[in-house]
Amino acid sequence: MTNRRDAARPPRPFGRTLCAMVTPFTDAGALDLDGARRLAAHLVAEGCDGLVLNGTTGESPTTTDTEKAELIAAVREAVGERVPLVAGVGTADTRHTVELALAAEKAGADGVLVVSPYYSRPPQDALEAHFLEVAEASGLPVMLYDIPGRTGTRIEPETLVRLAAHPRIVAVKDCSYDFLGAQKVLAHTDLAYYAGCDEHILALYAVGAAGCVSTVANVVPARIAAILDAFDAGDTARATGLQLRATPLIEAVMAAGLPGTVTAKALLAGLGLPAGPVRAPLRPAGREAADGLRAVYEELAAD
Repeated sequence: MTNRRDAARPPRPFGRTLCAMVTPFTDAGALDLDGARRLAAHLVAEGCDGLVLNGTTGESPTTTDTEKAELIAAVREAVGERVPLVAGVGTADTRHTVELALAAEKAGADGVLVVSPYYSRPPQDALEAHFLEVAEASGLPVMLYDIPGRTGTRIEPETLVRLAAHPRIVAVKDCSYDFLGAQKVLAHTDLAYYAGCDEHILALYAVGAAGCVSTVANVVPARIAAILDAFDAGDTARATGLQLRATPLIEAVMAAGLPGTVTAKALLAGLGLPAGPVRAPLRPAGREAADGLRAVYEELAAD
């Protein structure tokens, strides 16, 4: 493999500070399109320059194909062309994934997020063929989603390097927890890497990532953007301090035993922002967990 990356910051095809936006529901559990519009507008106003819809945090396993398309259209209406919208279209079925990619393109998405097919655990050659088929199906650029802890299958660095040759495969959302592997792909391709784990935002950015796809940005979007702002300004000490100050909230939201969707929605509800309930099989945070999250949030907000 040859080194294709120079010292300059790589392209940012979908923005820099992306939020993996929750999908608001009404108290009755229906899709809350008005709430989605208001939340999206708030996130953009607070510093997010890209939004990921219908991802894991957006409860894609429990929203219908129709709801997914309606959400994209509603958020596009709310934010206009100010920021890119990346639509999660990954499923365990290549045919269904292609259908969702085409629907996302029609609804107004600017790109698609494609996770490895889960449960069936395809080998690398089948995984590569899956991603290529999706990339060929629509005119949208593709962000690959490497999260083996959920899918059971790693997109190996060598596979990513091969996939980078396709003109529409332009980015990776990295939740591999393989920092060496990520650096290898960064060194040998022009793929735009986005940290999908909030604790890795600054570390991955420092070695050439394009930005992040943050769950925690649902509740502190300006704080997440500020980490990357400081680094871009050359103030690495401030960037480090901001990342570390956000760490307790990152841990509370992402690593305290509840899914990020549950914790983010609990905090958003406490802040008076659109969220609503989660859909089964997820369950809402209990009072003790919600109070603990709020205490950590308030400590960061007071800093």
